[in-house]
Amino acid sequence: MPNPPRVAVVGSANVDLTVFTDHFPRPGETIFGSRFDLGFGGKGANQAVAARLCGAEVTMVARVGDDLFGPATIGNFEALGIDARHVRVAEGVSTGVAPIFVDSAGQNRIIVVKGANDRLTPADVDDAAAAIAGADVLILQLEVPVETVYHAVEFARARGIRCILNPAPGQPLDMTRLEHVDYLVPNETEAELISRLPVHTIDDAARCAERLHATGVGCAVITLGSRGALICGSGGVEHVRAPAVDTVDSTGAGDAFIGSLAVFLAEGLDEVAAIRRANLYAALSTTKVGTQKSFVGRATFDRAWHGD
Repeated sequence: MPNPPRVAVVGSANVDLTVFTDHFPRPGETIFGSRFDLGFGGKGANQAVAARLCGAEVTMVARVGDDLFGPATIGNFEALGIDARHVRVAEGVSTGVAPIFVDSAGQNRIIVVKGANDRLTPADVDDAAAAIAGADVLILQLEVPVETVYHAVEFARARGIRCILNPAPGQPLDMTRLEHVDYLVPNETEAELISRLPVHTIDDAARCAERLHATGVGCAVITLGSRGALICGSGGVEHVRAPAVDTVDSTGAGDAFIGSLAVFLAEGLDEVAAIRRANLYAALSTTKVGTQKSFVGRATFDRAWHGD
């Protein structure tokens, strides 16, 4: 049996507080929701869980608060078989939280309170050096201080580790410090913010991806929701369509895409083949409610991939 892929994630860990409602309230309006769900989230944690469920050995580097959510978050990682030795408690702050509002069409609006995630420093990356250095792929996002992200990118470059950056939530970035990112994977909104180009159509996405690739990243991959993803690399531009599914809740689909993409790349698939599989994994996550709770295991994914 081949060794399983090894993935390291430096990023956020949150608790998601999800409210479901028929429509979003207008300013000043109070409405009733239909139900409430509490679960573990944060882009970093979600991507780590997706990678783990896809069959990878996963190390998480993160910070949680000294509140009741902190130990529960660490316990969730451990229960899933994720190495949480480098998930540290930050004193005097809350664990990150994310109130999420989902309407009847499955669209979501999210407010993130970073809390302890803002305490993740370059020193935390260095403290986890031995664990990260053994990874096939390093995953990063922007719910932790950007200096920590830049440091982790340089750490990966110096050790020849393939690096995926999900620039979410979108914010201005110093692209000269991201030249060694192998895969820059924004959604449409994030791609617009970074490139300053509109991304409304597939042709728009292609122009945007070309501009992002020209900054020096190995590949630019723009996720397009139900339209799939578009990749621009040394081989040019290609639009990879997503399968049609009955969407219930799209929350966390982008994280499902990122985490599974890391595994498929680490397994040796080329970019387009890996994206095609990640599209399906992300689509499957939208057929159930929640973030991590909506991610499927590898056996379920493989059956769907083979049409069983």
